[in-house]
Amino acid sequence: MELTIFVVDAFTESQFKGNSAAVIPLKEWIPDQLMQHIAAENNLSETAFIKPRSDNKYEIRWFSPLTEIDFCGHATLASSFVLFNYFDVKNEIEFVTLAVGNVSAVQLSDGRIQMSFPNQQPELIEQCPQALIDGLSIKPQQILKNRQAYFAVLESQDEVLAIEYDSAKLKQLAPYDLVVTARGGDGLHDFVSRYFWPTNGGGEDPVTGSIHAGLTPYWASILGKEKLIALQASKRAGKLYCEVLGERILVSGFAVFYLQGKLNVTGL
Repeated sequence: MELTIFVVDAFTESQFKGNSAAVIPLKEWIPDQLMQHIAAENNLSETAFIKPRSDNKYEIRWFSPLTEIDFCGHATLASSFVLFNYFDVKNEIEFVTLAVGNVSAVQLSDGRIQMSFPNQQPELIEQCPQALIDGLSIKPQQILKNRQAYFAVLESQDEVLAIEYDSAKLKQLAPYDLVVTARGGDGLHDFVSRYFWPTNGGGEDPVTGSIHAGLTPYWASILGKEKLIALQASKRAGKLYCEVLGERILVSGFAVFYLQGKLNVTGL
């Protein structure tokens, strides 16, 4: 079986920055186990598989090297980039997902791709798991949670940059991941974050579009503004443009082409 593969760096204007995603267009679904093997072989944060349903409407599934993921922003951006630039798709793309409903994407005049996500605002929790406290080198000021992750709010951007984590401890938070975040302190970004997912992805995720469906409404309420610019401060780093639009969260960013090739898959 021969499959086409694209690799795109998402949420960046430069190669080797942001977060890399593989995109594999399919005519029909292949077995789940085979998709997982391909994602493990690619060894990127996510491999997205997309299948057309009708004009401008596609089913999408995302796999990390470890497991299928129910919501991934950067691989959706990468998939949109591939469809807009290599499949001559025009206007709005609608992605059908298994877990979070439909997600749409449009290309803006400046080249950014803007995605519409469900609002996943986190809520304060009264009792924090001890594994979260023990798994971070800096004690958070506040802990929140949504369907995807725990949110650890830190005092400053410097703390976000400096924090260290213990994978073994954070694995105890499964099935939840963990994002650490703080108000921006560089004059360029409204808020910053880092994302750790040892259970579902293996370590620190370079740039996580999906978590901004929760970070954006949180910081919008704190900062009193609906449009925000975010930095995910991993080693590769990524810039995200975010906006609260009622029950939807708009997250946009640039993407850069890296690779197009063929996979020769012999089966399981």
